[in-house]
Amino acid sequence: MRLPAWRDWLFAAKAFTAAMLALYIALAMDLPRPYWAMTTVYVVAHPLTGATTSKALYRALGTLLGAAGAVVLVPAFVTAPELMSIAVAAWTGGLLYLALLDRTPRSYVFMLAAYTLPIIALPTVTAPETIFDVALARSEEIIVGILCASVVGALVFPVSVGPAFAARAGGWLRDAGAWAGDVLRHDPPAHDLTGDAVPSARQKLAADVAALDALIIQLSHDPDARDLARWARELRGRLLLLLPVLSSLSDRMHAVALGIEDDSRRDLFTLAREIADWIAGAPDTPERLGARIAALTPGPDALDDWAGLLRANLCARLKELVDLWQDCLTLRRQMARGPAAGGWKPVLHHRPVIGTSRHHDHAMLAFSAASAALATAAACLIWIVSGWSGGANFVAMAAVACCFFGAQDKPAPFIWTMVVWCAVAQLVAGILLFAVIPLVHDFETLVLVLAPPFLLVGALIPRPELALITLLLAANGAGDLSVQSRYNADFALYVNEGLAVVGGLLFAWTWALVTKPFGAEIAARRLMRAGWADLAASAAGTRLQDHRALVSRTLDRLGQLVPRLASGGAGLATDGLRDLRIGYNVLDLQRDRRALPGMAKDAVNAVLAGVAGHFRSQTKAGAALPPPAALLDQVDGAIVAVLARRTGQAGDDALQALVGLRQALFPKAAAPLLPPAATAGTPPLLAAE
Repeated sequence: MRLPAWRDWLFAAKAFTAAMLALYIALAMDLPRPYWAMTTVYVVAHPLTGATTSKALYRALGTLLGAAGAVVLVPAFVTAPELMSIAVAAWTGGLLYLALLDRTPRSYVFMLAAYTLPIIALPTVTAPETIFDVALARSEEIIVGILCASVVGALVFPVSVGPAFAARAGGWLRDAGAWAGDVLRHDPPAHDLTGDAVPSARQKLAADVAALDALIIQLSHDPDARDLARWARELRGRLLLLLPVLSSLSDRMHAVALGIEDDSRRDLFTLAREIADWIAGAPDTPERLGARIAALTPGPDALDDWAGLLRANLCARLKELVDLWQDCLTLRRQMARGPAAGGWKPVLHHRPVIGTSRHHDHAMLAFSAASAALATAAACLIWIVSGWSGGANFVAMAAVACCFFGAQDKPAPFIWTMVVWCAVAQLVAGILLFAVIPLVHDFETLVLVLAPPFLLVGALIPRPELALITLLLAANGAGDLSVQSRYNADFALYVNEGLAVVGGLLFAWTWALVTKPFGAEIAARRLMRAGWADLAASAAGTRLQDHRALVSRTLDRLGQLVPRLASGGAGLATDGLRDLRIGYNVLDLQRDRRALPGMAKDAVNAVLAGVAGHFRSQTKAGAALPPPAALLDQVDGAIVAVLARRTGQAGDDALQALVGLRQALFPKAAAPLLPPAATAGTPPLLAAE
């Protein structure tokens, strides 16, 4: 394992300084549990200033919400323990459900409120008259820690979120550029060329760009990068839009290689390589490339055969790629220049930037929330029946563990990690508390005693692979020390509370093993079926939506699906980007079919009905199925019908949507035999995927 870098030690020093400052202020204010302020610092501390500020804000809001709930519930139900248990469990499950609905850092407000109430409320049930004072004291202690972490993070060598976002976006563009180079040089992996599923590395780009959402939200909390948030959102939308464009280009290049035999294929491939060189950094201009694309785009009289349709479709996708890439480069430059860069004018106008629609599996979210609520209620029942003096901590820690990992498909391994490292923190803190701290007689010496372990753990917090372990060691270690203005540690009480903490976590672990043992495969299957049901509804016309909502929801679903396929869905296979292209074309056909003459409209309606039936079959089977041969005949028949009666832009767009749909559903099919078009319209450059 590599040693911590100087930036890691700097973060450790800042976090420890903030923790000691919070502890000192809490002691000076004579708060009852000043160590909560120290614990809070390590909970909210983050190497990036904006992330620390956002976590601090959301923790403050969550704490106040949970404390207010405790003040209301305890007096109302203190005489009825069973009703109190039900109320606490319902609060925990309900707030957790709200947290799971919002997959941004804002969800921390609801998750924290979910388990803050049992932490504050349950220890006071034997003295309900103290609930307001306890809630107020806990809020004060936590807010002191929040303020210290925020102030130290913002004033002492602050680290802006802006460079982190730029680095993450730059890495994503490099990966996308490598994919574009493979596609444009006609050198993708073999299973791309044969039309099989896009490799998981390509689909993983959807999950990677979705991770930018957290950084974008943190930008708005970073005083040095707040002005960049608008450009960052624009860049994120265009990064996501690159995915279906590149996926579409992959099969268009393959189709042109097989379906065009004349000199135009050489010219198109030469142009594609020039675009690939420009994306890789060669000295070229998007204006020259755009002019070359326009020169190679077939005219209206060349759209009466399959080769002409493919050329027009490929040129449309190449132009879209150039425009998108130019916008991405411009936005990166704008962000690098900062607020002084001024405004910018996008090149890509005809595609909507990705919206904010999300896919939520409400049944699975409700199941997770209900599981946490029932676990909390069961832990309360054990406490009531046993009469255990440490039962309040037992219930509180069970609720904490269930909330922390409520979003996980298989939370038991994570909770077990929590069990192990909380026990380690308890042991180390016990040694310090009973063997070392009794020798300490002033605050300065206490700082010197605590510095080595907390600096070492703090230097490891920035490592993602150690984030959970180090958080448990730092936060639980600070809490277990129970530093107060006077030394009054009691070994029996310490052991009892330690057993309650570890026991609550063990209960949550056992509960997770029993109630959520199934892992990622069920969630992955549900995500796939939801996507297919979405496509079936769009094709059938029962779900009205636009391109923005379709792309946003589909890519959000893909971002959730890819990690699950990697971790537990090896037996599943899907190509979410291909499904997205199908959805694009379906929406185009739904838009344009009303303007088509009778026979052409009927043929397009038959295609949409066939697509809806195919995806209903996949949804029912729960597995990807080959599209029926009859659907290929329907698509070819619709292409012939639209060619025969093509009038205006709607006919051109519908024609290209049918071409895109055919390529997405039947990439290996032989070229159709098409009669000459009866009429010709404007060449379609902005149509199907």
